[in-house]
Amino acid sequence: MIAGSMSRPRLLPEKNFPGYAYLPGKHPHPVRDPLGHSYQSDPVTLVTVEESLSSNVFRWGIDLFNHGYYWEAHEAWEPLWHAAKQSAQHRLFFKALILLAAAGVKIREGKRAAALRHAARAAGLFRRVALLPSRPFEAALGITPAALAAEAEAATTFPTALREPMPGQLPEPVFDFILAPNSERS
Repeated sequence: MIAGSMSRPRLLPEKNFPGYAYLPGKHPHPVRDPLGHSYQSDPVTLVTVEESLSSNVFRWGIDLFNHGYYWEAHEAWEPLWHAAKQSAQHRLFFKALILLAAAGVKIREGKRAAALRHAARAAGLFRRVALLPSRPFEAALGITPAALAAEAEAATTFPTALREPMPGQLPEPVFDFILAPNSERS
């Protein structure tokens, strides 16, 4: 059973979610279309790789992901991936998160083959991250990279029937787990 958005914690409750969870072909493109929810929005704050896992940019991506805004989570994490050029482990980690978010978009679109491809690539990267000697990622997400790899693969094994959210309603998450930094767990 997939947990609803309302029961999921918020890391940055002062930030408002976008007006819709973007799906290609169903909504205006968030940044390119003048009707998009992030059209001409402020640029993302740049952070160093050392502060990336405790940054509000990262935490905002977690909020978006946990509440079913997968395209938006991908966009939140992408600058962190770009900034991680000097840290192979952070680069793998952020790429895995981005691919997992992309799998969420494809699951939502009903594109099973693409969802499987993204989820498998994310799982492979999470497994590589799990083998690395330094492991700050479990504390940042509240789940081990190895467990996240298993969750990525499991998410595509069952067909998900999603309802289109009503205006003003949060989207329905497709993943049956919650990312929550260890300091945020109760």
